[in-house]
Amino acid sequence: MRTHTLAIISLIFGLISWLGLPMIGAIVAVITGHLARAEINRSPDQFEGGGMALAGLILGWLNIAISLLAIVAIFLFFGGMAFLLSLAH
Repeated sequence: MRTHTLAIISLIFGLISWLGLPMIGAIVAVITGHLARAEINRSPDQFEGGGMALAGLILGWLNIAISLLAIVAIFLFFGGMAFLLSLAH
């Protein structure tokens, strides 16, 4: 058996998403992780690496979730500041 290439790519980009390319790395990690897990599940006698694909998926989805929460928090913060400033005038 050999380790599926997409599982390795998913793990690498999952790590990269936390170190340098947040959204791009996370999206690549999620897509390749899902593809790798599907292929590994279809041919378990040919491929291994399900754990690496799962780790890449988790890292990617966590990065996406935290990034979206940060964006919402920024909008709420500046929206609240704009609201407070409009009350002061």
